[in-house]
Amino acid sequence: MVYRLLADAVVLGHLVFVAFVVAGGLLCLRWPRAGYVHLPAAIWGIAIEWSGGVCPLTPLENGLRRLGGAAGYGGGFVEHYLIPVLYPAALTRGTQLALGVVVLGVNVVIYAMCWRRRRAA
Repeated sequence: MVYRLLADAVVLGHLVFVAFVVAGGLLCLRWPRAGYVHLPAAIWGIAIEWSGGVCPLTPLENGLRRLGGAAGYGGGFVEHYLIPVLYPAALTRGTQLALGVVVLGVNVVIYAMCWRRRRAA
């Protein structure tokens, strides 16, 4: 029971981290120093997608699920939780590259807005 709760907490934290990677730059509109935390996270997220790697939180979750008597899953967090929601087909290498481009594009737009705001001030 405890391991299952820990695994669920890892999933929740992972989801929050993914949301932060994608849109955390918006925090810079209010608190410019948030970029010091967000930019490394965004670079990490893009690098994981473009390299085809697996975030370390995925094996942690799987290990906790196995300790709790449940089966883990293959692939990564994005493939297991997010892709089935967004896309009916399995995650492909092309989709991973596209997701990395989307994250990069969203953050370029957000940081351009932050830069323009700072420049205007």
